[in-house]
Amino acid sequence: MADTQTVETEPEKKQRSVRVVLLALMITMMLAMLDNMIVGTAMPTIVGELGGLEHLSWVVTAYTLATAAATPLWGKLGDMYGRKGVFMTSIVLFLIGSALSGMAQDMGQLIGFRAVQGLGAGGLMVGVMAIIGDLIPPRERGKYQGMMAGVMALAMIGGPLVGGTITDNWGWRWSFYINLPLGVVALGLISVVLHLPAKRAQARIDYLGAALLTVGITSIVLVTTWGGTQYAWTSARIMELIGIGVAALVGFVFWQTKAAEPVVPLHIFRSRNFTLMSIIGFITGFVMFGATLFLPLYQQSVQGASATNSGLLLLPMLGAMLVTSMVAGRVTTNSGRYYVFPVLGSVLMVIGLYLLSTMDTGTSRLTSGIFMAVVGLGMGCLMQITMLVAQNSVEMKDMGVASSSTTLFRTLGSSFGVAIMGALFNHRVQDTMADRGGALGSKVTEQSAQLDAKSLEKLPDAVREAYQYAVSAGTHSAFLLGSIVAVVALVAAVFVKEVPLKGAGPQKSADDAAPAPLVEV
Repeated sequence: MADTQTVETEPEKKQRSVRVVLLALMITMMLAMLDNMIVGTAMPTIVGELGGLEHLSWVVTAYTLATAAATPLWGKLGDMYGRKGVFMTSIVLFLIGSALSGMAQDMGQLIGFRAVQGLGAGGLMVGVMAIIGDLIPPRERGKYQGMMAGVMALAMIGGPLVGGTITDNWGWRWSFYINLPLGVVALGLISVVLHLPAKRAQARIDYLGAALLTVGITSIVLVTTWGGTQYAWTSARIMELIGIGVAALVGFVFWQTKAAEPVVPLHIFRSRNFTLMSIIGFITGFVMFGATLFLPLYQQSVQGASATNSGLLLLPMLGAMLVTSMVAGRVTTNSGRYYVFPVLGSVLMVIGLYLLSTMDTGTSRLTSGIFMAVVGLGMGCLMQITMLVAQNSVEMKDMGVASSSTTLFRTLGSSFGVAIMGALFNHRVQDTMADRGGALGSKVTEQSAQLDAKSLEKLPDAVREAYQYAVSAGTHSAFLLGSIVAVVALVAAVFVKEVPLKGAGPQKSADDAAPAPLVEV
């Protein structure tokens, strides 16, 4: 009788253990997503205390660069030396960077410490996705999409609110210190509950490949960050960076065919589904971060919305994304099929972005909210399905690099989206202001095409109306470009080959066989 009771309660015990691990993973994912949004709200206060306004952009750029460059390396290290230890190392590095950033005494120190924080952050999202891929069979993985989408939506909505509250009441340093208790909780839970098979790779780390990839990614991110802002797109500096980036990436691809243990094994791209999901992930990042940049700007400048709770302005899009992601996850889990979601998501994204491009100075908040919801419905079908299909397209031994590569493509997509849509927006706003606002209009936007609420209030009525028209024209151009780019995701989605998800992970060869991962309390 006792033995029967033990057998009956074992599945419940295992399920409870998985939930505890997932709680720790969600906390870690929250750390990764919240940081930039909280810090962004605190930046005016930070500059006021530390000075160094001319280096302000590097506080964000250093973090973004380090995160993008480190992402594929963390995934490969997890595949080679075991997921748990590598993941915990990335959390510790992130927390060290957070603590040091909070103690920074000048802008130079803050930029350096933010780079340390970014190096750790590169392993957070990848670790979460890869560990979920190890623990949960593909057929069951869809159920947890809603949780991940919920964390993402909560971070985007709550980040500015939390950042403002912390800065106003505790001081800007707590924007970094707040990571420490959350990180310690996540570390404790992972250390006690998560047990994965230990690994020890015989091959050495591909240092040359890592260096070439880092140089290539750094060049790309700098081009998209500096182009059209600090340097003209045709300037010598931008051209140099493009040349260095292309040369490094070509060298990287060539070297990956020779390396004993490549950072990004090129054979994973032989899977049609993996390659298509990488393309769709890139486009999703392009669209999503462009939308989150320009929608609040449009609503504040044209519709007169308050900037205080800027995250709430995106609620229609993020709420729709959350609901759709949960539904898609449940349907995928119950049926084991997923083809419809990339196609439907891409169609909705194209339609939603086109609808957003039709907004003008007379568009109501209700109408723009409906348009945002359509985009959110599309992204909800795509956000987690891309990772699920990508992971299902590779062997278990490549789970880390599959997760990191998919994350990297989305990150690079966001960099390109913000840069290209931003350049198009700025150009359109400045041209329109020159046409409709005359000499004063050109002078108003010669420094920046994005004006804050205080600057808008000081403008004469005629110039303010011209600026509102210019912003609506700029958002029209940006979202129209987004809808055209989203067509690429639709074409890619059509060619996805549906491989029904099974109750277990991808089959491993005899050489790759390893003990099943254990999760214990």
